[in-house]
Amino acid sequence: MTKITGMTPKGLDQDGLFVREGALSKVPVAFEPVVTAAREGIAAAFGPELLDSAYLYGSIPRGTAVPGHSDLDLLLALRRQPTAADRSAADALQAGLDARFGQINGGGILLFSTETLLSELERYDLGWFVACLCTPLLGPDLAEQLPRYRPDTLLARETNGDLGRLLPRWQARATAAGTQAERRTLSRGAARTIVRAGFTLVMPRWQGWTSDLAESAEIFARYYPEHGDQMRAAASIARAGNPDPRALALLLMELGPWLAEEYAAVHGVKTPRP
Repeated sequence: MTKITGMTPKGLDQDGLFVREGALSKVPVAFEPVVTAAREGIAAAFGPELLDSAYLYGSIPRGTAVPGHSDLDLLLALRRQPTAADRSAADALQAGLDARFGQINGGGILLFSTETLLSELERYDLGWFVACLCTPLLGPDLAEQLPRYRPDTLLARETNGDLGRLLPRWQARATAAGTQAERRTLSRGAARTIVRAGFTLVMPRWQGWTSDLAESAEIFARYYPEHGDQMRAAASIARAGNPDPRALALLLMELGPWLAEEYAAVHGVKTPRP
């Protein structure tokens, strides 16, 4: 994947192709020690025999992270399929970083094999994610083995065309949730996915990219004004979650089902994974 320096305000180059949104040079000063510690911790926990490459994504490499509020989000490409032991090592690393640095408020480490990330099945989902939304931290950049991407209906389908399959799981979790903390966590995660799906629904028409959830909701509202207030409410929930059952009802019983149906009608359903 050839790197292009020129970028339009919509996150694309002059040819309408995605430009990687993050860079280590954009990391806010307050988060530089966190990134350094993450790099060292990943190298120590996984080592060159297992680790192919590591990436940083989210608000920190975009330069929009807020100390005390933002997550530390990492993706590791391993030379084989991740094991339960790998997951435990990643969880321990994440917990240690979270305890050590007050700048971050949780986060997560995604684990995939390099084979999966470069597979044809994931070309327009995880492959696009690595090439366009992840910032290289360690090892060779897998983006060099991936194509350039456009904000088209294929990308829309393969990134967020599985909303209809996610809703029943969320609804079951909402029914089983017994605490405000559980409902808050569920509402935040579901809202983030729904807002992103709302944006990618209209992305091919808007012809651009943004990871900002509030902006995503506003762009969606230009094309679906009758659902604009619902999507703005979802973007608000996505920031910190909302344990109110009415918030979950909005996401899981109202906006989510409509969006899943509209998405399937416009872009189709995401290719099933094994």
